[in-house]
Amino acid sequence: MSFFRYPDGPGGHNVEIMSRVAVVTGATQGLGLALAEGLAHRLSTADTVYLTGRDADRVRQAVDAVPAGGARVRGEIFDVGEPDAAARFADLVRERHDGVDIVFGNAVMRVGPDDDPRAIIRPYTEVNNFGTTRLLRAFAPLVRDHGSLVVVASSLGTLHHLAPVLHRRFDGLTTLDEVDEQVAAWRDAVEDGSARAGAWPGFVNIPSKIAQVAAVRALATQRRDTDLARGILLAAVCPGMINTLTSALWWDVRDAPSPAQAATALLDLVLEPVKPEHYGELVRFGQVVPFKPETAGARP
Repeated sequence: MSFFRYPDGPGGHNVEIMSRVAVVTGATQGLGLALAEGLAHRLSTADTVYLTGRDADRVRQAVDAVPAGGARVRGEIFDVGEPDAAARFADLVRERHDGVDIVFGNAVMRVGPDDDPRAIIRPYTEVNNFGTTRLLRAFAPLVRDHGSLVVVASSLGTLHHLAPVLHRRFDGLTTLDEVDEQVAAWRDAVEDGSARAGAWPGFVNIPSKIAQVAAVRALATQRRDTDLARGILLAAVCPGMINTLTSALWWDVRDAPSPAQAATALLDLVLEPVKPEHYGELVRFGQVVPFKPETAGARP
């Protein structure tokens, strides 16, 4: 199912000749919608932005809400929590465009302070973590020269926020399968109630974000030389605190930037020339956030 907003009217929509193609997951609200709107504004009328989400009505409404002008916005149903969805959607993008230039992995299942981690951990990891690794597997081979594949994570995604006894679980991983194995082990420990005894933090967002950053780092170990030679960026990114209803459940965000304001640094990251030092790292406001605590004081 597809929904369209054409900058110049619906004429000629059967022709799929595009200069640049962008994909944003979790794009029906908040930061994801702001990223899709920002890309539509900053790309040209020859470009396509895929605004994706898991609910057809919300995707349609989001597409309709994007201001006219700039790139064509195309809505697609893409539930990253479905095991085969990333591969299917990547095949569709490949069939239509032969590749992709910008991918923002932004889809998340959000949790509130009153949620029982044991009750939500399975769907939570299915979306936030296995959804991330499936997205990386499916779309990394499609990224064109000078393109970007970016996972929206958090500054919580560093080993600084994890007990030292657990660091080895995510440090030095070199494959996405290894990351999935560690996530599954953590998920099971949360589900059976043994996580706290094993030193895991009670806030499930912390191990989840660390695993997202570890997934980017693992894939980067395999692709670094080839990607950098082609001008491709693979990175995790922290948008900083954002004033959203979900964030307000946990923190006082009254003075935090809006989603549109927070999106600016992320858009700059993918639209400006790649900086090699960003490759495979967690980036916040253009600066690398060290993954290991022993280098935390050496932020560039």
